[in-house]
Amino acid sequence: MPHADSLILTLVGGFVLAFVFGMLANRLKLSPLVGYLVAGIAVGPHTMGFVADTELAPQLAEVGVILLMFGVGLHFSLADLMKVRKIAVPGALFQIAAATALGWGLGRLMGMTDLEATLMGFALSVASTVVLLRALEERKQVKGQAGRLAMGWLIVEDLVIVLALVILPLLIIQPGEALDGADLAKSIGWTLFKVAGFTGVMLVVGARLLPWLLIRIAHTRSRELFTLGVLAIALGIAWIAYWLFHSFALGAFLAGLVLNSSPLGHNAAERSLPLRDAFAVLFFVSVGMLFDPTILVREPLAVLGVLGIVIVGKSLAALAITTAFKLDRATSLTVAAALAQIGEFSFILAAVSVQLGGMTQETHDLILAAALLSISLNPFVFALIDRMGARPKPPLKGSPEGLILAEEKAAAVNPATA
Repeated sequence: MPHADSLILTLVGGFVLAFVFGMLANRLKLSPLVGYLVAGIAVGPHTMGFVADTELAPQLAEVGVILLMFGVGLHFSLADLMKVRKIAVPGALFQIAAATALGWGLGRLMGMTDLEATLMGFALSVASTVVLLRALEERKQVKGQAGRLAMGWLIVEDLVIVLALVILPLLIIQPGEALDGADLAKSIGWTLFKVAGFTGVMLVVGARLLPWLLIRIAHTRSRELFTLGVLAIALGIAWIAYWLFHSFALGAFLAGLVLNSSPLGHNAAERSLPLRDAFAVLFFVSVGMLFDPTILVREPLAVLGVLGIVIVGKSLAALAITTAFKLDRATSLTVAAALAQIGEFSFILAAVSVQLGGMTQETHDLILAAALLSISLNPFVFALIDRMGARPKPPLKGSPEGLILAEEKAAAVNPATA
């Protein structure tokens, strides 16, 4: 009896090639995400050689989405958001609206429907947290004003994405169906009411039950049981949310958010990190498998158009709002460059839109092309703004920033003194 080796071959091909291309991207000073996507293209049906199971990979990617959103919830910081809320909240909403409008305009010029054009613009409006953090860490700006503002900006975008993934199925009408404005408003209102109720239950009941459960599991002193408990909570609540709202993302995000405030939240994040990283890699590989690279040759002007929205349109929108709030030139330019890319949440939005029938595969490929190119070009965007005066100056030795930096260096050399 032959072995059903599709799962093993998909995992082996995905992980090995993701490692090889990820290392190559890292050597080229690019984000490893580029390598993971290229690995997916290499094992996809649009290139020669080994082809992974295109039906199995998306299911593994769904687990990756759950764990990604769980990680977002675990690292969500309301305190960080509140510190920069006066700029981050209106800034993120303005930038999302501007990019969505630009995407709608480009989509209409390309002959898309209003819905598909809007979905494309919305997908182009969301930056990648992974790419953003990498860029800020390399520039040692994570704890600076620009870093805190950019992270708060991304937190607002994440919250918008979570709500969008819940509402999206209501906006896409299947062929043969008809839904007027009143019915649509009622459906959205009822869904938001259920989301509010579910969120309230999670924040009140879950905030007491889940930490208590984790503490009981921790008393067993079994690392395996604790890790399984964390994953069971993430996957179980994600499934409940999918049953209620057809959205794994909301449940996973809320599960992470609740555990984030618990005494063992840091422990939960640490235990789930290896699996989150592994399935996140499979998620990016599966996205690459769906990408048809020939679109770069077939539709070069369309690719340049969506890339222009990501790099130029979003940057100008960010510059406009930061300038309106009278931030200094260096901070404004840094935030603009940090947001001039798209990544994982754009992939999720595009994939869900295709599954629901609201977006064609061609538009999906345009978004993926913009992601690959914008992530690859992001270091050059930072090099450009540095020439325009955005390079952070080293803190003076006697300044508060200098004292903090000195303490961090001392802690790194001798952790016992930290």
